[in-house]
Amino acid sequence: MKVNQKDSEKLLWDQMRSSSCKAIPVTGSQNRALPKLLLWLILFVSATYVVYTLKLVGSSRACDDDIFSKPNRKSVLIHSSSTSGKPNSTIPSNYFLQNQTMFSSEKIPKTHQKTELKDIVFGIAASAKLWEKRKNYIKLWWKPEEMRGIVWLDKPVNNSKNEGLPPIKISGNTSHFAYKNRQGHRSAIRISRIVSETLRLGMENVKWFVMGDDDTVFAIENLVRILNKYDHNQFYYIGSLSESHLQNIYFSYSMAYGGGGFAISYPLAKALDKMQDQCIQRYPGLYGSDDRMQACMAELGVPLTKELGFHQYDVYGNLFGLLAAHPVTPLVSLHHLDVVEPIFPNVTRLQALQRLKLPMKIDSAGLMQQSICYDKARSWTVSVSWGFAIQIFRGVLSPREIEMPSRTFLNWYRRADYTAYAFNTRPVMRNPCQKPFVYYLSWARLDSVKIQSVSEYTRHQVPYLECHWKMADPAELDRVVVYKKPDPHLWDRSPRRNCCRVLNTKGKSMVVDVGVCREDEVSEV
Repeated sequence: MKVNQKDSEKLLWDQMRSSSCKAIPVTGSQNRALPKLLLWLILFVSATYVVYTLKLVGSSRACDDDIFSKPNRKSVLIHSSSTSGKPNSTIPSNYFLQNQTMFSSEKIPKTHQKTELKDIVFGIAASAKLWEKRKNYIKLWWKPEEMRGIVWLDKPVNNSKNEGLPPIKISGNTSHFAYKNRQGHRSAIRISRIVSETLRLGMENVKWFVMGDDDTVFAIENLVRILNKYDHNQFYYIGSLSESHLQNIYFSYSMAYGGGGFAISYPLAKALDKMQDQCIQRYPGLYGSDDRMQACMAELGVPLTKELGFHQYDVYGNLFGLLAAHPVTPLVSLHHLDVVEPIFPNVTRLQALQRLKLPMKIDSAGLMQQSICYDKARSWTVSVSWGFAIQIFRGVLSPREIEMPSRTFLNWYRRADYTAYAFNTRPVMRNPCQKPFVYYLSWARLDSVKIQSVSEYTRHQVPYLECHWKMADPAELDRVVVYKKPDPHLWDRSPRRNCCRVLNTKGKSMVVDVGVCREDEVSEV
């Protein structure tokens, strides 16, 4: 019979298993030697480890506290691909000393020196058509002996040298720039180049360029305060948004509105000048000058630094609600003064702004700053907007409610409702018992002996409907006197509303003290 291949493999495999399973005889002496051998092996390894550790500790250098914080420049290897694709050799250690400005991330910044009014150059956008009327707004805040700036017009105008205005120049020709927005005007291109054209005049010792319109009024001391927060050696684009949510959506929430004014640091202005004309050519479809400026800032990678004290005031009607609840920040500018009503009643716009200059001169840092307190004996709520107006409400209203502007104004898009504002607002109170009694600034002076300001506010004479609440009636008061110490360093501290205290209410007068909040003082009943 033939034995198949599988059977032969099985027989062979069984033989191998049987042979491997045979016991290997081990003598007693070998059993005793094996543990000794393992013990000597363990001792040898342990001794080697101890000797190696002692040698390593003895030869290591002293600890350096900065070993992890400061890289060893000599040990850095830089490889770059050559044209042949082969890496270059190790760079010598002295290479970094010769090229320190290229590779060092520890470059010492320039000293941030304090900004003064003389360090700022203003570029004011104006038109020949409206110059005779709007130049009076510039006269309100311009100081010829202390300030530098240029008014940029589209055409020559007749102008007297003794009017106390900035020098006038005519903007350069922009006819070669494309403009394709059917709703706008190509003067936007001219205005967008004002910062660059002002830079090219070559003025010395400039830290900031500030842009504004001919109907913009600046509180220049507060402007200086704001700019001193920032290092003029760096790239800064500082301004604020529109009050209209719809405007901000249509243009940009990253854009500074030029009517409210914006500031550009000198290094940023130089960088802008190098590329702006090419940048403008890339955006022929934009509407105005502000969005063209922001488009170039986006190409430079510089975001808007928002400061709420720059006010575009894209609203109609009465600014009272906005000014009486000014945000906790310095008032820097007012705009669209030809569009809104005079900020004080029964006077012209210019007369109203002239009156505002008085408290601005006494205590510019505290101008329009709101304080909230209570007359506990009469259950009245008192809101002081220093240098502007005082409101007295029947009953107790929370600071959370009073600090919101009341809607005494209309949106820039007249059909839009209150949701079209870029901030919280509250409705004007319709109940005759809840309507506030308003007292406007009548005069202010500085008491040089007590070093405090004294300002008087008289009641706005408008008819009030009869209220049947069983409580004291503010209509009995004709005036409110406010005492306040000037505080030029108010904005050197963290932002906080001042506190007010009702000192007394006698006859037809109320006396209020306004100042820095004392320890543990809060606005509560």
